[in-house]
Amino acid sequence: MGKDTSVQSSLKLGVNGFGRIGKLTVWHHIARRYFGEIVVNIGRPSGTSLGDIAHYLERDSTYGWLHGYLHGCQGSLVIDSFDESEGTMLVNGVLIRFLRTARNPKDIRWKDNGVRLVVDTTGQFLDPTVGPEKTGGSLRGHIESGAEKVIASAPFKIKDNGKPMPDDAVTTVMGINDSVYNPRRHKIISNASCTTTCLAHMMKPLINVFGPKKILSASMSTIHAATGSQAVLDRLPKSGATDLRKTRSIMNNIILTTTGAAKALSLVIPEMEQIGFIAESVRIPTSTGSLIILVVNFQDDISGESIRREMINQVYIQAAEHDPRGYLHFSDKQNVSGDVVGLPRAATIIEGHETHTRTAEVTIDLTKVPGIEKCSATVRDSIIRVPITQAVIYGWYDNEMGSYVNMLGDRTVSIAEQFI
Repeated sequence: MGKDTSVQSSLKLGVNGFGRIGKLTVWHHIARRYFGEIVVNIGRPSGTSLGDIAHYLERDSTYGWLHGYLHGCQGSLVIDSFDESEGTMLVNGVLIRFLRTARNPKDIRWKDNGVRLVVDTTGQFLDPTVGPEKTGGSLRGHIESGAEKVIASAPFKIKDNGKPMPDDAVTTVMGINDSVYNPRRHKIISNASCTTTCLAHMMKPLINVFGPKKILSASMSTIHAATGSQAVLDRLPKSGATDLRKTRSIMNNIILTTTGAAKALSLVIPEMEQIGFIAESVRIPTSTGSLIILVVNFQDDISGESIRREMINQVYIQAAEHDPRGYLHFSDKQNVSGDVVGLPRAATIIEGHETHTRTAEVTIDLTKVPGIEKCSATVRDSIIRVPITQAVIYGWYDNEMGSYVNMLGDRTVSIAEQFI
């Protein structure tokens, strides 16, 4: 198959980090052909030559060969034109340049290489409040070294709880609040996380239809595939480590852990501040393909039709049909995790076959409610019964390429298109 050597823009993209998200981000933009050149900062020597980096780039244990991803079964190898001294190669006709010296963002040669937009995929620099002088590096170091915009492929983590979010930083999820990005104001953008992305697309349709006041509480558990930070085999915890499960083998265990999805969700859906919400995470020994189990408690309407499974599914069917970008999918099939791996730009795939609801009356003793004496004159009975419907909703997502990286790519291009 012939190679299409055209690209849509002369703009160069910088990618800091070449782990799972960094590598798959490069795959995405090689396929997309928007950027004229991709500059990847590895920050250290790798292997014995540029060919060893190409070896890592062209094959993947989860998604197969790069040329298969690009061109299907008729494809052939797509990496050539190596220049060891320049650190460059052509990948499917796109120039990729590798930088192999600086680890600290402020020392990366973005300006020298004409890079204005950087995606930081390291997960190491997530505090937008610290300056470029911070020992070890910071997101603002990329600005110091010549970039104009930085996108973090993870949620922000402000270590000093007393510090507010800087005016030039914003968290967005595509299809939820990406329009709040202001190109004249925002320099540092968080693309949230794979779990927050899926969860946002599960909660937003419910809020749109029922409103936040009717949603009494919600909780979610993500059954999440392994990540690169986990141990293949058991290892000794580092000094001061408090979570001993993080060093246990992901190959042999189901591991309870935490997620920042609840906090990040309120940044992209402000109505979540009105809803009691809990988020938990469980890591399992698969390479990708994750599942959110969302439990929502609604205050039902005594005089109207109770909230039922069909009603919940219809909310998602309508939302999916009217999603202009196709981020929300609804399926009435019986899926397993492998079925969603690689599904393009699917923020979440609602497993409609497994949606469940149950309505029951909750008895409330008003004499136990603080402050009720203020309105006691209008209350005839101290015992009231409130109908509550609990809904259980399942949402699949490919936490690597299919959902997160593809939507990160959309966020990156949308920012590039608004460069001023």
